[in-house]
Amino acid sequence: MKHFSSFQTGIPYCSNACLKPFKPNTENTMKTSELRQKFLKFFKSKGHQIVRSSSLVPHDDPTLLFTNAGMNQFKDVFLGFDKRPYSRATTAQKCVRAGGKHNDLENVGYTARHHTFFEMMGNFSFGDYFKHDAIHFAWEFLTSPEWLNLPKEKLLATVYAEDDEAYNIWQSEIGLPSEKIIRIGDNKGERYASDNFWQMGDTGPCGPCTEIFYDHGEHIWGGPPGSPEEDGDRFIEIWNCVFMQFNRDEQGTMNPLPKPSVDTGMGLERMAAVMQHVNSNYEIDLFGNLLKAAARETGTEFSMEVPSLKVIADHIRACSFLIADGVLPSNEGRGYVLRRIIRRAVRHGYKLGQKGAFFHKLVPDLVAEMGEAYPELKEKQEAIIEALRHEETRFAQTLETGMALLENALSDGRKMLDGEIIFKLYDTYGFPYDLTADICRERGIDMDEAGFEREMEAQRQRARAAQSFKADTQLAYDGQDTEFKGYTERKTEAKILALYKDSEPVNELNEGETGAVVLDNTPFYAESGGQVGDVGYIFAGENRFEVHDTQKIKAAVFGQFGVVSSGRLKVGDSVTAEIDNDIRDANMRNHSATHLMHRALRDVLGSHVEQKGSLVTAEVTRFDISHPQPVTAEEIAEVERRVNAAILANVAVDADIMSMEDAQKAGAMMLFGEKYGEEVRVLKMGDFSTELCGGTHVKRTGDIGLFKIISEGGIAAGIRRIEAITGLNALKWAQNQERLVKNIITEVKAQTERDVLGKIQANAAQTKALEKDLAKAKAELAVHAGAKLLDNAKNVGEAKLVVAQIEADAAALREIVTDLTGKSEKAIVLLAAVNDGKVSLCAGVSKPLTAKVKAGDLVKFVAEQVGGKGGGRPDLAQAGGTNATKLPDALKTINDWINNLIN
Repeated sequence: MKHFSSFQTGIPYCSNACLKPFKPNTENTMKTSELRQKFLKFFKSKGHQIVRSSSLVPHDDPTLLFTNAGMNQFKDVFLGFDKRPYSRATTAQKCVRAGGKHNDLENVGYTARHHTFFEMMGNFSFGDYFKHDAIHFAWEFLTSPEWLNLPKEKLLATVYAEDDEAYNIWQSEIGLPSEKIIRIGDNKGERYASDNFWQMGDTGPCGPCTEIFYDHGEHIWGGPPGSPEEDGDRFIEIWNCVFMQFNRDEQGTMNPLPKPSVDTGMGLERMAAVMQHVNSNYEIDLFGNLLKAAARETGTEFSMEVPSLKVIADHIRACSFLIADGVLPSNEGRGYVLRRIIRRAVRHGYKLGQKGAFFHKLVPDLVAEMGEAYPELKEKQEAIIEALRHEETRFAQTLETGMALLENALSDGRKMLDGEIIFKLYDTYGFPYDLTADICRERGIDMDEAGFEREMEAQRQRARAAQSFKADTQLAYDGQDTEFKGYTERKTEAKILALYKDSEPVNELNEGETGAVVLDNTPFYAESGGQVGDVGYIFAGENRFEVHDTQKIKAAVFGQFGVVSSGRLKVGDSVTAEIDNDIRDANMRNHSATHLMHRALRDVLGSHVEQKGSLVTAEVTRFDISHPQPVTAEEIAEVERRVNAAILANVAVDADIMSMEDAQKAGAMMLFGEKYGEEVRVLKMGDFSTELCGGTHVKRTGDIGLFKIISEGGIAAGIRRIEAITGLNALKWAQNQERLVKNIITEVKAQTERDVLGKIQANAAQTKALEKDLAKAKAELAVHAGAKLLDNAKNVGEAKLVVAQIEADAAALREIVTDLTGKSEKAIVLLAAVNDGKVSLCAGVSKPLTAKVKAGDLVKFVAEQVGGKGGGRPDLAQAGGTNATKLPDALKTINDWINNLIN
């Protein structure tokens, strides 16, 4: 087979030999919302299950920063780690590309089709249909009069050069002329490296793809795919069918998959532009209203020629959807990307002359435009507005601070701004690079771009070294699933299906060896939804395996990890699996209490509270929530009261399996970070709490016992962490508190608990008074001792120079120096002291001498010699240092330094 690595087709693409342009019926255009529904309706008619969009935060995939493609939520299905009750699916998936490998941020606003947020329409086959149906479905939807009715002569297709099967389907079955079918070969430098060969990674599922392009007409510059002019805007990709046909192993061998699958995507915004007969995504109906809103809030005349309006209109979508999915602005990870997008939007408002907060005012316009398709926008509208308003206010302070720093840096008349300064403004203070560039350009000042890039590359190296989004590893397992019996049973009879040592499969594990055990059924709960995995034992007669943790190897395959404490285990052994009941009971109490606490926090603090993470162990439940300020003692007390009231009510804790749709109708709340299928487990605790949860729980709320919050604090911008305990742990905590109070009563000699606070306050007041008297006495002694120093001063020209190391703290040094310079009009004083290995310095100069000698210069001269820095007024200045061993030599240099200034 010949490999085509460049354009090969008979389609003319020069300006004087183009296809006859299609003249659209502008009176009958299709709205974006209608197009979205038509796509889903079409594939539902073809037997596809409509699956709702997954979150923009791929909680179950640590390799992704954001959901950036329609197939992300089905990744485990394609890999075989997950199973669904359907083999065909269709989605309208919200996506973000603004960080990591897929980053379109800098292009947004300046091209016709780049966005930070976009919608990917997709249809998927999991081992069901393949190339024939995928291509026919696409063609029918695009060209059938019942659906989109696009003119066939405006469409062309690309295929991988070696994919004769796809080529023949297009030519023989669809009837596409051969000149309209373009073979794209290995155009990226190596075998299978092609625009038309998709790979999930260096290994794993991969295969050829076929893409469908739309010709906007000869009035738009550009050529077909594969041509030298392919980057133009005339021919636009509107559909991509990926055929997952092979599994690429570590040797690069392409092994045919037993169940080939299909992953397709249609960009909603691109297709809307086609259906509405416009050449730019920003001209479609959805963006029209957002652009007008951006113009309204920035006080700018509406025009499609203003890139800043496009930036703002695009960014309000990405920011709002990210916040709705639980991301908040911060200085790391996803929150940092969100912060960048917000600040870029605000910066473009600033360029348009809007200095006040405006960006958050576009949220209602977005909700009106997309709230029906994505109800989370309506539900979280106020929270989105508040988060954006807060970040805008913060950034206004950043702009003010950055402007002051930049003005200071440019005040010396320099002709070039150092790269280090540009980077510091950008990285430390969040001051936009392009704003720095604008100001420098206005003043005719060059920028050290090379220096800035050096600093940026150093930062990238640091970021790569600390990269947190790394691929996870899973044990290779192809056997049957594990039946989990742990909801109702604590001990089961089971059979060993697989054993692992050092992540490799083995036939047996011997005494002292650590590894993992896979059983056909198990009572052990595998870590999920914040709850840690169960521990316990697996017995095979006298042979015993201690289970230290339980994790999911695949979606429905549990691995018990631990060590063989006696004997040995073999694959095929019949065993008894038994969990540690005390630890399981403690886990259940804390997990059930977490649900009650979640509800109480939302009731007390507000509906903006969302779970941002959790950890449920036998000792404690740790709960992270979105909340902009510390939780007060009064609020904590009220949360505790509500949770304990629910516990005392002793209502039943019921779990039911139902469809996701029914769960939503029942008002069930979804927990952050949990992965849910089409059927979900709904946990209900009377009228107190209804949530989706796969964890283990108590039978009645009264089983929880006492509930107590033991700590609350901030862990990131807008994120608070709460830790609580229950049951016997809470009793132990209360007993320790009681013991502590009794010890304090004895220590402060109080009569009763009521007297304790008064006694402590009285003792603190007495201590403070004594400390004040002691400090006063020390200062008086130091001033008295300092008076003798002036008597022994050296004459340096007209000045009396006092240089000495004495025993005093920094405050005393200042008082002595002030006293000495006040007693003489010719005094120059430098006093030093060493406390806890650190140097304190204070310099003073009588005011008549400050024209020749400045205290700030003197103290800086000495401080630099002892590893420090400092400064102050011409008559009084202080400094510090870290190298006390160099102090004696530094003091000896002062005489000559003063002499050079005075004489």
